[in-house]
Amino acid sequence: MRTKIQSLKQWLKTSEQPLAQTCLRLYRALLYLEIPAPRYLFQIISFVHFSLSASFANFIRVFYWTPMFKSSLAKPCSKLYLYGGMPMIMGLLRIHIGDNCRINGQTTFCGRCNSSTPPVLSIGDNVDISWQTTIAVGSQVIIGNNVRIAAKGFLAGYPGHPINPQDRARGLADTQAQIGAIILEDDVWLASNVTVLANVTIGAGTIVATGSIVTKDLPANVLAAGVPAKIIKSLHETNHS
Repeated sequence: MRTKIQSLKQWLKTSEQPLAQTCLRLYRALLYLEIPAPRYLFQIISFVHFSLSASFANFIRVFYWTPMFKSSLAKPCSKLYLYGGMPMIMGLLRIHIGDNCRINGQTTFCGRCNSSTPPVLSIGDNVDISWQTTIAVGSQVIIGNNVRIAAKGFLAGYPGHPINPQDRARGLADTQAQIGAIILEDDVWLASNVTVLANVTIGAGTIVATGSIVTKDLPANVLAAGVPAKIIKSLHETNHS
């Protein structure tokens, strides 16, 4: 059936026959069919539509997503703002979240299943975690106060697979030597698409530029960038200028 449909499409596009050309014109007319759309009428419709959508999203956030997510936390937190749904939680994981945090619903928190004790994710106060961020906790991930993680961040505390190809083929887990803690001290800012590998500490106030991969510790109050990330300059000079 799919082959016949594809052949029909090809015939309509390439045939010089009058019937094929007429059908192609009719198809294109239907494809771009429009109706009269009075601007002011549809401005009102648009306002009503987006107002109702936002109200419904907020209702679901307050009465469904947030309480359900909080039930997975190790202890209560206050003023948690989830937007866009509820983050996915995978594997064994003990989660601590501070107050006044904002977390996008397209975030993934996952813990290494082969650990003898549940890995720990600790998030401080006033933290922003943007969309499509993944935090993979091998032993522990500690995120300090006032940290900002932009879109598509990846904190890779464990790889999920062993280095040995035969072990991978057998479906074995990664080894203890492959995992490690990740620490983001207070006021760290990870720009979009930043990856932080295991056994890395990023010092307070440091900014990591878009697309960087952090493989080693970074000191406090520097701007770092690159693959692997290297120090570009000190931020003390910027702050005092």
